[in-house]
Amino acid sequence: MAEAERKKIDIPYLYAKKAQGEKVSWLTAYDYPMAYYEDKAGIEIIMAGDSGMMALLGHKNTLSATMDQMIWMTQAVTRGAKYAFIVGDMPYMSYQASREEAIRNAGRFMAEGGTDCVKLEGGAIMADTVSAIVRAGVPVMGHIGMTPQSAAAIGGYKSQGRDAEAARKIVQDAKTLEEAGVFSVLVEAIPAKVAGLVVKAVKVPVYGIGAGPECDGQVLIVHDMLGLFELFKPKFVRRYAQLGQDMVEAFGKYRSDVKGGLFPGPDECYNISEEEFQKLLGEE
Repeated sequence: MAEAERKKIDIPYLYAKKAQGEKVSWLTAYDYPMAYYEDKAGIEIIMAGDSGMMALLGHKNTLSATMDQMIWMTQAVTRGAKYAFIVGDMPYMSYQASREEAIRNAGRFMAEGGTDCVKLEGGAIMADTVSAIVRAGVPVMGHIGMTPQSAAAIGGYKSQGRDAEAARKIVQDAKTLEEAGVFSVLVEAIPAKVAGLVVKAVKVPVYGIGAGPECDGQVLIVHDMLGLFELFKPKFVRRYAQLGQDMVEAFGKYRSDVKGGLFPGPDECYNISEEEFQKLLGEE
């Protein structure tokens, strides 16, 4: 689509795509350049996720993310993305302690971060909190299945819903969140067939990360799909590039050129005219 024809993506757009059966693309971003290029490529949803604590900042998990850090990253993303729908990812303990704190922090994402909604983890247990945030005027996306902020409680970063009882709970969680007022649901690391049941059980868009092809859209962490995060590779990740290796090769070439006296060359140098240079020498 030509630049002049593009419009800012909103919730009605996402509902229209679901109604039309057209899948929606979604990536994370944590800084201005990444958001800019994702937006330029036509990615429809961008989130400055708390996954940035691992992918960008090198932490062992996402739990150390603070509201100030998340707002900082989100502001960079909203400056870079002109058209994409921006999701504010509520960090650990920014919404669990009380509804009042949840509303206040959700409001910060909208007012300071410039987001179009917030996302929070948890199923039926978070329904009252979701309702409170929605009543305060902030659109909420739910997140169920494998919820990284609860990794310690669910036994690590493991796929969920792989027996009938667990799968039934995920479907019920989606229904409860829909009743609580979410405009969409993210399902993570669950069997594709279970995700299909979730899609059928609710009217709101259902997006998936590691949840199979029946979801209304797909999510990947950008550093995973670009080959910029090598500590581990989830089963559901497809590498679309190997930028990490490309960077190593580029850095090595630069190092070699510097040590060999090949950089900078004539084209990378500023010049002074011979006349001015002679004047300079004469002054000395």
